[in-house]
Formats: sequence, structure tokens, C-alpha cells
Amino acid sequence: MKKKVRLLAALALIASLTLGLAACGATGTGTSADKAASGDAATDQGSAEETPAGDNILRTAASFAYPSLDVHKEYYGWYTSIYGISEALFKLDENSQAVSCLAKDAVADGTTWTITLNDGVAFSNGQPLTADMVIKNIQRVAEINGRFDIFGTFTYEAKDDKTIVVNTGSDVYPTLKSDLASPEFGMVDLDNTTDFDNDPICTGPFVIKEFVPEGDVTVSKNENYWGGDVNLDGAIFYYMQEDDPKLLAMQSGEIDCYNSVSSAALEVYKQDPDKYVISSVPGTRLQYYILNENTLDDAVREAITLTVDKDAIASYLEGTVSAAKAPFPETCAYSKVTIPSVDTAKAVSLIEGDGYTKNADGLYEKNGEVLQLNIAYYAARSLDTLALLIQDQLKAIGIDSKLTCEEDPDSTYIANADFDLALYCMISDKCGDPLYFIDSTLADGAYYNVGGFKSADAQSMIEQLRVETDTAKRAELANKIIQIAIDDNAFGYVGLFNHTTVAKPGVTGFAENVPFDFYGIDATTTK
Repeated sequence: MKKKVRLLAALALIASLTLGLAACGATGTGTSADKAASGDAATDQGSAEETPAGDNILRTAASFAYPSLDVHKEYYGWYTSIYGISEALFKLDENSQAVSCLAKDAVADGTTWTITLNDGVAFSNGQPLTADMVIKNIQRVAEINGRFDIFGTFTYEAKDDKTIVVNTGSDVYPTLKSDLASPEFGMVDLDNTTDFDNDPICTGPFVIKEFVPEGDVTVSKNENYWGGDVNLDGAIFYYMQEDDPKLLAMQSGEIDCYNSVSSAALEVYKQDPDKYVISSVPGTRLQYYILNENTLDDAVREAITLTVDKDAIASYLEGTVSAAKAPFPETCAYSKVTIPSVDTAKAVSLIEGDGYTKNADGLYEKNGEVLQLNIAYYAARSLDTLALLIQDQLKAIGIDSKLTCEEDPDSTYIANADFDLALYCMISDKCGDPLYFIDSTLADGAYYNVGGFKSADAQSMIEQLRVETDTAKRAELANKIIQIAIDDNAFGYVGLFNHTTVAKPGVTGFAENVPFDFYGIDATTTK
């Protein structure tokens, strides 16, 4: 109740601020983000005077801004993809499958992959994308981006202008196609680009009109787009890191849409469904817990699994997360598992069958020692709230716990396994494939496999997953591996942060139905 009261008070304050801005207008020389929120966008970023109401320029807010547009460096390719500037050989769809983009397909035969480009693919300067240029791009990514350095160990051959043959050496590399859907593999005209940081020549439906490092970005239509008609004439991405300026800008009509909507703003938008269209899909950032098999026996771990109410937690977090069954969105083929329903009566039966009885305080104990769990967490990604909620749910059936907050989980409870229940948050799916998360958490000796989970069957299937190239078989293997971990009560997958978008009616194609964070406008986007 107190939380709801605080929320209503915050919403009232935001509403009063909005009215004040509308009545008085904004003055001063704030940032362009501030000016956009107050109805006074900087003229060099596309002000209302330059682009009057009714134009075909989409205005949106970006939560992050970077010093460079070099597609291949760091994570900059995420934003050149969001801006509609760069495209990779493949694209991840709403079902987390790698589908055709610049390339028709990639077919594996052992350690050899054959990639075929689509017809007519060209850069914004009209130069064709050739097999040779694709190879140069892949090799540049491998050279300057350490996350993809394995691509530097492969050999490449251009069979003709549209066909690339990749040999991965002595080991099968089954995730090559999905890896090449990563936005860091956006294709750049390396021969003609003279300023990679500020004006890369790419293949996307938009080109850079103005780039302010760590600030606003303006794009315009690529008149030479190889993929056909482009609906928008351009777009402006205002850098707004905080939530309130986005809400104010949306309410005043200065922006048309944005994603990563906060729960407080979401409540505001829900009050006016005729004015705001809300889209929300589970994303790929996962909240989960690890149960320590070295400190908790089977009965206690199962009782915890039956007690933690994911739906109640998602409800409390008010639209920011969706309850998870598996580590991945349910739309994925590799997310088809079953989980037990919450059953506190069975949980109590398991605890008591394990020899525990309730003391005068209503807490379970055995041999005079209270069953008290050490719940370890770090205070980010709502894990502090999650720790409190799980603590309350466990206490309701008689299981006591203490909370241990660490600033750096990787150097504390992940490193030394000093916990009974450990909370963590990470991106579970980076490129439309389950191996990364499974290999990081469930494989023998994996970095996050710190709770004592060990299964010969799961490990055997993980080894198969490392070399299987058929996507359907990969999904089948992943589902079986995850199910073993669930049935063993080794891990609990609690919530997936929602990819939530708000837009004016008529705005579509802003990647609102895709769980990944690195897509934004494209040729189909409408205003």
C-alpha cells in the first residue's frame, strides 16, 4: 500500500511538472534532450521550426549515447543498428531465429559454412556488397573487437561475388550464422569510408545526417537503399538517460515513441490508451537464482522452488518483468520446458518430512538449529527488491533467511560460493542461440555453475550442443539440458525484463515485438 501511495504521489508531481512546462515554456540553454522534453529542441538537431508537425521525421529518445559510430568496435554497432544505418548478414526475428538480411542463408557442412548474399545488396553510395568486402568486414571485427576474436582463426574464400566459404578449422562452429546476426557484424564499405567514427558508409535504410558524439543523432532516408522503399524521411534520436524527461517529452508531443519504459511512466500511459500504444514482450535480460547443493539438501531446494512465486514477483514489479519458465523468452524454440506450480503445502510437507519442526517463532529448525538461508545479491536490476520478496515468501512458510548484499558479486559469492541462494542478472541470449547461457551456467566448471550442479546427462548433451548445426536439434538439446537443471532444483529462472515500447497511434515498426535491444527503425517503420 505504501508503495502505491508513493507511486501516485510521484505521478501527481510529474503531471504538475508537465502542466507547468506547458503553461510557462522552458528557457535557458540546456542540453538538446532537455530542450526536447520542454518543447524547445535544439535547431541543429531538428527543431519544430525545421521539421513542422505533420512531417515524416520520427522523433524518439535514446537511453545511451556513444562517442563513435564505428560499427565494429565495442558495442557501437548496437546503436548504428538502432539508427537504421547498418545491417548484418542476418537478423534476429521475434522468435529469436536468425533470418535473412544481407545474406540469403548460411549452410553448414562439418567445419565448412557457405554463405550466399542476397541479390542487389549495395551500400548507401551505390557500391555493391561483394563477397570480398564481407570477408574484409568479418576480419576487421575479429581484429578490433575481442568478443569476436575467434573469427580471426577461421579461413575465408570468395567463391564468386555473392558466395563466401568459411572454414572453422578442426572444430565445428555451429553458431556461426547466429553470431553473424550480431549488429557488430554490420557491413561497412571499408574501401570508401573515410571517417569510421562519424560517418560510416553502410547498407541500411538510413544514413547519418548529423552525429553528436555522446549526444543526439539525426538520420535521413538512404535514397539508394537496396531493400526497396523506405517509409520515413528520417529520424531524430534525442539522448535522454533519465526517465522523467522521456515521459514529459512524450506527453508534450515532442517525441513519437521510445522503449525501456519505466514502471511509473507505464502507469501514466495506461491511463490514456487512445493517446498511447504500449507494446511489451519479454526480453533477454534474465533474473535468476542459484541454489547451493553443497549447503542445501534436495528436500529444502525443492521446497524453495515450490515456494518462490514468480508471478507474484512480476506483478509486484509492475510490468517491468515477465515471469520466466526458462532462461529465454517463451517464443524461442529452445524455451519449451515445464516448471512446477507454486505449492506451499507440498513445500511444507517436504520440509517437515526432512525432519524440521516449527519453533515458537514459527520458524523451522532441526536439532535446535534454525533453518536460515543466506540469500546473496547485489543491488542492481531490481535484485534488491527480488531478495526482499523471496525472503518474505520463504518466511511465510517458516523458512528464515538473512540477506547479504555485495557490491561485486563476481569477486564475492560467485567466486567463493558463500551463499545458500544467490541472485544474479545477465543477458541470457545474445544472438538467438542457447549455447552461451547454458555453457556459462550449467557446464562442468562453468563460470556461473558455482552451486554444485553436476549432471553427466546434461554434460553429454552440452558437448553435443557445441557441435550440432541443425537448429531444431539444438533447440531440442537445450530444452532437455535446461529441464534437468529445473528438475534438480539447481537454478530458478525468475523474470525476464520486458522490452516495453510506447508510441503514438500510427507509429509502427520500431522493433516493438522483438526481444533484443539492438533494433530500432528500419525501412518499414511508419509514423
